Amino acid sequence: MNSPLHVSEIEVTRGRLDAVRREVGRIYIGDPSVVDTLLVALLARGHVLLEGVPGVAKTTLVKAFAVTLGCSVRRVQFTPDLLPADVTGTYVLSPRDGTFSLRAGPIFTNVLLADEINRAPAKTQSALLEAMQEHQATIEGDRFALPEPFLVLATQNPIDLEGTYPLPEAQIDRFLVCVQMGYPSSREEVAMLRAHGVDAPQARTVLGAEEVVALQGLAARIHVEEDLMEYAVQLAGFTRKHPRVTLGASPRASLGLLRAAKAYALMSGRSFTTPEDVRATAVSVLAHRLVLVPELEGDRTARIQIVEEALSRVGYRRSAQA
Repeated sequence: MNSPLHVSEIEVTRGRLDAVRREVGRIYIGDPSVVDTLLVALLARGHVLLEGVPGVAKTTLVKAFAVTLGCSVRRVQFTPDLLPADVTGTYVLSPRDGTFSLRAGPIFTNVLLADEINRAPAKTQSALLEAMQEHQATIEGDRFALPEPFLVLATQNPIDLEGTYPLPEAQIDRFLVCVQMGYPSSREEVAMLRAHGVDAPQARTVLGAEEVVALQGLAARIHVEEDLMEYAVQLAGFTRKHPRVTLGASPRASLGLLRAAKAYALMSGRSFTTPEDVRATAVSVLAHRLVLVPELEGDRTARIQIVEEALSRVGYRRSAQA
């Protein structure tokens, strides 16, 4: 059983996370809740999918966030001709001694920036499935562990644009959270022009790989009552029975919702989760996993509305036990 968190551990964690927020905020000028969602995924050992039209700073945000973590970072620009071996790596023959050696792909890193992930066909997208779920890669039958921490920050354009391939449901389910990025406000866009108009600011390192792993360990120790587990399951179950949904949130989604709620609680300065932590993270964790009826296919607003309906109609009941 995990030992309870000390107040000093929580305060130190909040200070470190605030430093990451400030540093990313120098580079990315937009909705600060987007950065908070990235931090939730980081603490919960989850992966992030950012959706939005081109030019709304998706890549700028993930690059700045990755640099602040102080971890190894690799970037892959997904294109229609990208092969699975270009992501995982492959064995190559050495002409000098006639032996094969592994040429590791960009997946062997702490933070993988998968830029425009839906530009590549499903075969290449699937190269990430094993890595995202099990933190390992299988190359020519040999398994290789990936470094810790391992985090995929993927961006994608809306699926109705030309030259894109919708992500398979199995891969979407591997992303802990999905962040919808829209156009900035007029004030934010003016501030962006001011900050990036001459020499764009560069992000600085705030954390380190070992510190990130330690923070993830603290989030895992956040206390969760049994009734909150039931609440998370009921929210996911609501989506499975909804008449506009053909494929609802999976048990992996319930587990992800609980992990995200624990991370949100730690960011809020508490050693225990509350129903509000579950509600605050429900849309980003559940909405992107829903597969709707054909007439609503691809409707992001409808998916969000269904999760919001679940939050309004599924009540939280505290256990009668003391």
